[in-house]
Amino acid sequence: MSNTNTDNRKRKAVLPPIKVTKDDMRRLNVLANSSTELFPRVSHFLAREMERATVVADGTDLHGVVRMGSRVSYSVEKTGEAREVVLVYPHEANIELNKISVLTPIGAALIGLSAGQSIEFQTPGHQVRSLTVLGVSE
Repeated sequence: MSNTNTDNRKRKAVLPPIKVTKDDMRRLNVLANSSTELFPRVSHFLAREMERATVVADGTDLHGVVRMGSRVSYSVEKTGEAREVVLVYPHEANIELNKISVLTPIGAALIGLSAGQSIEFQTPGHQVRSLTVLGVSE
């Protein structure tokens, strides 16, 4: 019996439940669809995240859920390094101000998560990484 199938099953991560508002869903779907030629991997990942998200009404209290404009602290599993960023649309991104675009692998992975949740994502170098949300604030 081959260990390859067992390894593949172990690697297939269970995706955590995520929530987004109706307006964020609409805007992020447009962003993912309009970015497929420039950023095929991350736009596909973002679109997949939107497909599986639970959509809630605009104005719903999503305290503790990563939304656009949220300040998020997270840790990267491999390094244990903790970071704090603000999740923004691409035109607002500024790495010097710790504002990361939702159209990056980490940004797309963070959207809709809550504190304590973890998710795997693929880096531009094709490595699989995992992050865990430590906290979310407005």
